[in-house]
Amino acid sequence: MEHANTNKTDTFRFRINPELKEKVEDVYQKSGLTLTQAINIFINQSINAGGLPFPVTESNGEYMKAQAMKKLLAELEAGKQSGDIIDEADALKMLGVEL
Repeated sequence: MEHANTNKTDTFRFRINPELKEKVEDVYQKSGLTLTQAINIFINQSINAGGLPFPVTESNGEYMKAQAMKKLLAELEAGKQSGDIIDEADALKMLGVEL
């Protein structure tokens, strides 16, 4: 098992809204942390918790979008594998989309 004090040799890049990045950097700076240090703490806490280190609620829009996309992709793959052809109205109904 890798320990938190081992050498950091890997790089991880991600996209973030510049305004959000500035706000979160300010939040962590007040605690004496850089964004990189805070992300490393988050990753270690995720490992310790065996998942997200905090409860995620439906009010978290990004989480909800990710869950919806995961469900959509799974349904699309299942449909592709089945070979069945359904019309758009039935597909929307299966996904729980109301128009």
